[in-house]
Amino acid sequence: MSIYIIKPGLQTTVQDAGRFGFQHLGINPGGAMDRCAMQTANALVLNTAQEAVLEFYFPAPAIRFNHSAFIALSGGDFSASVNGTHIPINQPVFITPDSILQFNRKHDGQIGYLAIQGGFDLDDWLNSYSTNLKAGAGGFEGRALRADDEIPLKIHTKNNKSGNHCYILPWKADTKGLYTKNNFRFIAGHEFDCLTAEAKTQFTTSAFTIQPQSDRMGYRLTGPDLQLSPPLEMISTAVTRGTVQLLPNHQCIVLMADHQTTGGYPRIGHIISADLAGLAQTGAGESIHFSEISLPDAQKEMVAQEQHLQQLKNACILQLDEYHRH
Repeated sequence: MSIYIIKPGLQTTVQDAGRFGFQHLGINPGGAMDRCAMQTANALVLNTAQEAVLEFYFPAPAIRFNHSAFIALSGGDFSASVNGTHIPINQPVFITPDSILQFNRKHDGQIGYLAIQGGFDLDDWLNSYSTNLKAGAGGFEGRALRADDEIPLKIHTKNNKSGNHCYILPWKADTKGLYTKNNFRFIAGHEFDCLTAEAKTQFTTSAFTIQPQSDRMGYRLTGPDLQLSPPLEMISTAVTRGTVQLLPNHQCIVLMADHQTTGGYPRIGHIISADLAGLAQTGAGESIHFSEISLPDAQKEMVAQEQHLQQLKNACILQLDEYHRH
């Protein structure tokens, strides 16, 4: 029971919900850049929300299924097909043995996810299967996938639809309520009040553009020069995913999944958890805006997003149960 990597694509890695409880040792949580897409794909194949998935960018991988499998794609839409038959994202699919999944063109989003029922049969590292590329640990041999890699699966899914290369089940996950676009909400950071009055206004009214140098560690932005009053020198202090730091060149960076655990630049804001998935799917060259939100309101948005994902999982269980009865 395995999948075979014909073509690795751009930085295809194994990721899950992340590796928590080790930041005091300098090990960041990592995990999927778009946790909503990871959980959606897992829900569609009845995995736990934290099960490991493949995360990939475009150009995306080409994968052969050595055995039948029950899969789902979510996140970026890269026009997937199985042996030439188009398959949609956010919809469960049965795959027959020796079928080839490939991605033909970038339609929407930046990061794709593939969940397979049961997940991958790999060894965890510090309670997570996420790939930590800098440490060379977790995931599949601690690295991005390469051509000819063969990744074992935990279970063999029986497919009663023999004769077809794939069979798309007739229900689709509604993910519209999970994503914020263009306008991302933030909580004021510890050093927000160190900005000049003009810089505070610029931060909440100006457009910022994501730069091509952005990666899993952080999204670099170009926008107005934000000034501090007075200039500030800091010792390194704790940062997290979503922290907006002001760099010495007066431009911003938003820390993402592979962020460092501490940093010495002013933390002027923190993107709220409910908006991080939408930010992850925003690409280089796109413009974004920031708007301030209170901590209680940010918590309400996070709870609403978690409820949406739980309702999605419950609906998938009911749909598949009904499908098997008929």
